[in-house]
Amino acid sequence: MKVRAAVFTAPRQPLEMHELDLAAPAAGEVLVRLAASGVCHSDYHVVLGEWTARPPLVLGHEGAGVVEAVGAGVTSVEAGDHVVLSWVPYCERCRYCRDGRPALCERVARTAFNGVMADGTTRLSMEGRRVYSYLATASFADRVVVAESAAVRVRKDAPLETVALVGCAVATGVGAVINTARVRPGSSVLVIGCGGVGLSVLLGARLVSAGPVIAVDRNDSALALARRLGATVTVNPDRDDLDAILAESVGADGVDYAFEAIGLAPTIEACYRAIRPGGTAVAVGMVPEGVTITIDPFSLADREKTLTGSNYGSSRPAVDFPKLVDLYMSGRLDLDAMVTRTIDLSEINDAFAAMGRGESGRSVIRY
Repeated sequence: MKVRAAVFTAPRQPLEMHELDLAAPAAGEVLVRLAASGVCHSDYHVVLGEWTARPPLVLGHEGAGVVEAVGAGVTSVEAGDHVVLSWVPYCERCRYCRDGRPALCERVARTAFNGVMADGTTRLSMEGRRVYSYLATASFADRVVVAESAAVRVRKDAPLETVALVGCAVATGVGAVINTARVRPGSSVLVIGCGGVGLSVLLGARLVSAGPVIAVDRNDSALALARRLGATVTVNPDRDDLDAILAESVGADGVDYAFEAIGLAPTIEACYRAIRPGGTAVAVGMVPEGVTITIDPFSLADREKTLTGSNYGSSRPAVDFPKLVDLYMSGRLDLDAMVTRTIDLSEINDAFAAMGRGESGRSVIRY
C-alpha cells in the first residue's frame, strides 16, 4: 500500500514529503493507521546530525492510531483496537524483559536502533529502495508496521491525538519519577528543562504529591506551562540565581531528587550538585553522541549520592501505557496542556524550527 511520509535524507536538511510503499505485516507484526504523532527532541537530534542515522529514514516514534491488520501469531491486538506505539519492540523473553526492563532488551538494540524489523529488513520502500524506520516506529508516516510488542492497546474513548504523547514524553517523564527514582510524597524535586519530557516529569511529581517542585528553563512561556503542570517554584537562569533559590526553597543541603530533561553535560552536572546527601539525580534527557560529564567521586561515596540514568522512564509499555491513559482520562495527568500546536505532516520542518527556537509545549501531527 501507499503511505504519505516525511523522509530524512541528510543531517541539517529539511525532511522531504514522499509517497512510499508499505509492505503488509509479517508474522508477529501489526499494521496501524496513525491518528497522530508527537514531535520529539530525539527526532531533532537526528535532524541536527547529533545522532548517527542511516537515510533514507522516516522519523517519528511517538504515535497512536487504530489497528488495521495483524500478522500471523499476533494475539494481543486485533483490527479496530486503539493503540499507542512504543519504540521498544522488546522480545518478552530475554533476562531484561523478564526483569521488567524492556528498554534494555537486546532485540531493541538490534532492531529499533538500526531502523529495521526483527528479520533485519524494512517494511517501507521507495521505488524499490529500502527506507528505514526510526526506532522501528516511523510515526511521521500515516500508516506504519510495527512489532506486536510495540503496539499497546488502550481504551477506545481516549483521544488518540493526545494520548500519542504517552508513547514517549509522558512514559519517559512520568516513569522517571515513579519507576526510576520512586519519588516519595513530600519530597523536594528539581527539574531542569521544561520541554515535553521535563513537563512530563512535573506531571509525575504532582501525581506523587512531591513538593516543593522547582522547574528551570530559559523560556518564560515554558516556565508558565511548568507552573500549570505542577511546578511550585520557577527559575530562569538567565536572570535568576538557581543556587540562592534552591537554598531559600529547600535549604543548604539541596533537593531530594533532581531530574535533567535536556541532555546537556552542564545541566546534568548541575543536577548532581543540587541534590542533598543521600539524594538522587536522574539523567533523563538524551545527550548528543560523544558527550561526557565530570562529577566529584568523593561526594558520590562520602555523601551517598546517587546519579542514575532513566531510559523510557524504566517503563513496561504493556503495563504502564494503559495506566497512564487511565490517569489522563480521570483528570490526574493534564496532557491536554502539553499540546501547544497541532499541525499537518507537511508542516514538520516548521515544528522542528519551533523546537530550535525553544518554544514551549509539544507539536502534534494530526493525520
